[in-house]
Amino acid sequence: MPHDVAAPAGMIGASNFFELAVAVAIALFGTTSPAALATTVGVLTEVPVMLTLVRIANKTKDKF
Repeated sequence: MPHDVAAPAGMIGASNFFELAVAVAIALFGTTSPAALATTVGVLTEVPVMLTLVRIANKTKDKF
């Protein structure tokens, strides 16, 4: 698999636990709980971090 496909795919696969954490927090504590809010904010901060990591991974593909 090409590096520019494998690197983002691995990161996306690892990030799927955030969505599971949101679902569990809402199911256990309700939609108005601080736990549900915290996991939602976590997902919102994950997206820019993920895009930055993908950019870094794609820039390093020529070095390896």
